[in-house]
Formats: sequence, C-alpha cells, structure tokens
Amino acid sequence: MIDLSSWTAYFQHFGQFFNGFLFTIAIALGSFTLAMLLDILFGTLSTSKHGSLRILSRIFVEFYQNTPLLVQFVIVFYGLPLISNHTIMIPIYWTAVLCVGLYHGAYIAEVIRSGIQSIPRGQLEAALSQGFTYANAMRLIILPQAFRIILPPLTNQVVNLIKNTSTVAIISGVDLMFVTKSWSALNGNYIPAFLGAAFFYFALCFPVAQFGRKMEQANKKAYSL
Repeated sequence: MIDLSSWTAYFQHFGQFFNGFLFTIAIALGSFTLAMLLDILFGTLSTSKHGSLRILSRIFVEFYQNTPLLVQFVIVFYGLPLISNHTIMIPIYWTAVLCVGLYHGAYIAEVIRSGIQSIPRGQLEAALSQGFTYANAMRLIILPQAFRIILPPLTNQVVNLIKNTSTVAIISGVDLMFVTKSWSALNGNYIPAFLGAAFFYFALCFPVAQFGRKMEQANKKAYSL
C-alpha cells in the first residue's frame, strides 16, 4: 500500500534533491570534458608509430580500466592529503571530476582507438606523404571520419559516466545519490527517495542513449547505400 505521508515528506524536501541533481549534472559535464580531452590524446597516441607513445597509452588505459573507481576516489581524496602532509587537498567537486574523468577517459580512449583503426591506414600515410604532421593528419583527416563511427559507442560511455557520478557519495559529495542516501536514512523514507533518484538519472541518461541509437541507425543507413 502506498504511504502518502512518505511522498509528502519527499516533496517537502524536493529542493534538496534538485540541488543534488544539479550538482550531479555539474560533475558529469566537468568529467565528460576531461574525459574527451584525455581520450583524444591517448586514443591518438595508441595508434602512433612510436612504440613508447603506444606503451604510455596502454599504461594509462590498463591502469584505469583495471582498478575500481571507488578505490581511485579514496586514494585521491583521502590518500593524497596523508602522503603530502595535507598540502595536497583537492575539493570534492574537482576530485569527482578528476576521478570520473580519468576513469572514463581510459574507456573512451579505447573507443577512439578502434575508430581510428577503422579508417584505412593508407589515408594517414597519404597525408604524411603530403607534408602533414601526424597531429595535423589526425586532427584534419582521420578523427573527423572516425568520429562518425565512434559516436554510438561514445554515447554508451557517456551514459555510464553519468551513472558513475553517483560514486562521489563515498566522499560525501552533495550529489543526487548522497542526498538520497542521507535523507532516506534520516527519515526512513527509502522508496520515494530512491524512486526519485532513479527518475532523475533516467531523465539524464535516456535522451543520451536515444541519441546514440539514432546515430547508430543513421550510420547503418549511410553505409548500406
């Protein structure tokens, strides 16, 4: 049976949840910006002709893909102040952006790498023979073509990034998940709080997922012609 009083209490404190929702959006935007910068860098390095650059890219990708995001939060937020005698203390927001951005930057870098490798190698060689630098060839010729291919899997990673912003709750960031857990534990109203959180996350993730599906269908039609 639905307890209307619990829902009444939830809507009375709706402002707290909405502020947490806005903080979640801010973390997602900052993390996505960092992830995109990193994935373009390391995705490009992973296809470089220089072995040392490829090794550097693999170290970055393998480390962040094979360590839990929660552990990375603890190391950055609690570990760095301890080993630096509290001279390095990163605010909660920037800790979230750094950890989530680095973590998903590793995954998206692999998406970028696969997109670059799907472009015929001859195009890069032709560009280099015409005097393009490797960076310019990637920026002007290869990446614009690869972007169309990687857009669908990229949107999947964006959805995962949005959902993984919830891990900032472990360091008491006032995001949507932390507010939900704190409020529900204090009031004992778990169902309204977590259903509301699910709705907020759905409102963020569903449009991104739908966009990815539409782009995937558009790509299939383009390549079938």
